[in-house]
Amino acid sequence: MRELRELSEETNTNNSNKSRKNRKQRQRKMSVGQKLFQTCNQVFASTHPGLVPSPQHIDMLRTVLAGITQEDVGLKPDMPYFTTSNPRRIPKITYLHIYVCEQFSMGIFCLPPSGVIPLHNHPGMTVFSKLLFGTMHIKSYDWVVDSPPHMQTIVKSSETKAPDMRLAKVKIDADFNGPCDPTILYPADGGNLHCFTAVTACAVLDVLGPPYSDPDGRHCTYYHNFPYSSVDGTSIGEEERASYEWLQEKEKPEKFRVLGKMYSGPKIVEY
Repeated sequence: MRELRELSEETNTNNSNKSRKNRKQRQRKMSVGQKLFQTCNQVFASTHPGLVPSPQHIDMLRTVLAGITQEDVGLKPDMPYFTTSNPRRIPKITYLHIYVCEQFSMGIFCLPPSGVIPLHNHPGMTVFSKLLFGTMHIKSYDWVVDSPPHMQTIVKSSETKAPDMRLAKVKIDADFNGPCDPTILYPADGGNLHCFTAVTACAVLDVLGPPYSDPDGRHCTYYHNFPYSSVDGTSIGEEERASYEWLQEKEKPEKFRVLGKMYSGPKIVEY
């Protein structure tokens, strides 16, 4: 009886070791896109607008993104995505769709030099971005919510149909050189509104959770930005003024062109 029990325990141990070995082999063979998909599937499994993943899940996805290189996704700065035939025209931007579902989306923005993604928001969304290569200027803002009593945060427009201007705090206004660590924007902080300007050809891997959805009220809204001093009666010191700007909703810029294409890397398997 003891011999049978010992044989059973030995068999279970061997099976467990084989299972771990097979799992490690599958992970080694797994494509970058598949690994990113499976991580996002876990991180955003129960997501909904405004719900931020747990710190453990944030770190998990950040680690996966940090390890992805331009070679992993088959991109080079000399590819057609990153060139423009007419330098006097605003260059179009290419978005490579990797995957999208109700919980999250994954894709890569390819920007030629001088390409611009205008100032826009991410309502109720957590956004992970990884600059794979190139130099990009990023300017980002958060809405001012808890302000001192003397600070005005909304300015009514004098025009009947023009949107009001709302006060935002500048979070980032700097150049970044890829590859660099992933950045994370949260639903209400971290620079939820941002603008990208390509100093050189560059590529940005983006993960949104949940993705934009007009039927669900998650619209992509674009904004004009104005200096804080452009409003009469401002009440903060000269040095502080550079940290604040007024934002006003606008229509999607007519010259902003994004060409959508499917990512040509290994196919993602859902299971």
